[in-house]
Amino acid sequence: MNTQDKIDTTVKSEGNYNKLTADEAWVIERKGTERPFTGDLLDNKAKGVYLCKKCNAPLYRSDDKFESHCGWPSFDDEIKDAVRRIQDPDGMRTEIVCANCGGHLGHVFIGEGFTSKDTRHCVNSVSMKFVPLEQDE
Repeated sequence: MNTQDKIDTTVKSEGNYNKLTADEAWVIERKGTERPFTGDLLDNKAKGVYLCKKCNAPLYRSDDKFESHCGWPSFDDEIKDAVRRIQDPDGMRTEIVCANCGGHLGHVFIGEGFTSKDTRHCVNSVSMKFVPLEQDE
């Protein structure tokens, strides 16, 4: 049995979402933020796909992850149509949410110059789960 067989990747719909811990629900459903430099996925360098913790929708590819030193996983691109952008009411930041379930992921920043795409999705680790690519044995 490979690692992927152990991880539920079936995209869920409303009424069938994954059960969340209190910390996950605080971030994903109440738009909280995990403490910087504490997330399990911050230093993950494995090849694979990042899924929404609430509904399993694919969000990001590992090839788009980069080190921004901001304290949260950073990506300069999302999987097409996976992430929705919502301007914060104060106009200062742009929230990113899962396009499938609306779960809070974090915020997106443009124009910082970290990568050639000039975009940084700053995502809470607790909002995602990681599915590694199969390794040849």
